[in-house]
Amino acid sequence: MDLTEHETEATRSTGRAIEDWRHRMAQVVAMMRELSLQSDPQSMVRAYGRRVRELMPVDGFIALSRRELAPPKYRVTRSSLWKEEINPWREKDRLPVFEGGVLGDLLYGDEPRIIDDLVVAVNDPAVAHLAGYRSLQALPHYDQGVGLNMTILLRNEPRAFDRDQFPENFWVSSLFGRATQNLVLSDQLRQAYEVVERELKVVADIQRSLLPKQLPQIDTLELAAHYQTSRFAGGDYYDFFPLSDGRWGIMIADVSGHGTPAAVLMAVTHSIAHSFPGPPERPSKLLDFVNHHLVARYTSDNSTFVTAFYGIFDPVSRSLTYSSAGHNPPLVRRCIDHTLLELDGARRFPLGLFDHGSHEDTTIQLLPGDQIIFYTDGITEAADPAGRLFGVERLEKIVRRCRPDADELIQAILVAIDVFTAGQPATDDRTILVARVR
Repeated sequence: MDLTEHETEATRSTGRAIEDWRHRMAQVVAMMRELSLQSDPQSMVRAYGRRVRELMPVDGFIALSRRELAPPKYRVTRSSLWKEEINPWREKDRLPVFEGGVLGDLLYGDEPRIIDDLVVAVNDPAVAHLAGYRSLQALPHYDQGVGLNMTILLRNEPRAFDRDQFPENFWVSSLFGRATQNLVLSDQLRQAYEVVERELKVVADIQRSLLPKQLPQIDTLELAAHYQTSRFAGGDYYDFFPLSDGRWGIMIADVSGHGTPAAVLMAVTHSIAHSFPGPPERPSKLLDFVNHHLVARYTSDNSTFVTAFYGIFDPVSRSLTYSSAGHNPPLVRRCIDHTLLELDGARRFPLGLFDHGSHEDTTIQLLPGDQIIFYTDGITEAADPAGRLFGVERLEKIVRRCRPDADELIQAILVAIDVFTAGQPATDDRTILVARVR
């Protein structure tokens, strides 16, 4: 063979190498694309096994696991011997359990191994899975540093596995094992979240059932309300109490914190308020009662508390007698003379901090056309993308414009908050109650 022939053969060899490299790369790319689409562990293992057999043909395989089993027991989770596919995560009871033998020694040996000339005793517990094979490659999958799972690759002829490729085979198999386990954990986490979500929805339904199903019809008073939780359930609370002589008690409250814990204390507050002995003729007495029972039974060992405002409206005199436990002072927009008042009298500490004694009462005489805006701090503490708060001043600016009905005023406030926060989800519960004196 002359020099020209040598150069030609070298060129052909290089071309074949390049073509083989491109072909294998195309196979790997196709496999990785397919695996990236999987969300079910069983489907991912199926796709991986099919692709790997194209890249690295074998005559048989076995998958083992010792999770939740004491030595020397182990499960066979997959086998090329099986005619029917078993899902090891959902059909664990169908998987055979063995003790010891070649596979047990390999799995509990906790190391990658190659056996070039496999000999299996006739009494080996897994002899049916190994019979007829002469070469074996054991690839453990480590979890927390322990090989809890293992893939066994089998060939019919002895010395069939290339030791030069063994580290890469172990590497790729281990990474796939971790990816599969992560997918299993992700699926378990998703299922756990679904359970929690269902329970939270039940909590939210229970909590909302404690709120008035419809607003009462009160002489000389038009009512409108908006209630929005930042999560499934929340700690905001408003309520109405029918009293003698056509009077009505109006309460708005806000439990510290968010979510389910706040909703639970909100339900407790509702229960205590409705267990007051006799009609709460004075607002301060109801707040004293709720505070005493919160401190005595529910809040003394934690940092939770409740702000509350309770007023009694007399439709004949159009007066409101009220008491406040650290709550945001409601606003009164007096449309007759275009003034804006704050109901900030008779204000004491929030409920549930300590048994601090009696609350106080004060009375305001209302006029036809007056609009009372009760709200929780989720309104004034709504934040824009830069972290600035909506604040009382912006709320007052909206309230200063007299509107013909209570619903229109609430919608104006909500639109202003949505624009200010750039439509961001609420981070705190938002409650508005508007009462317009007719």
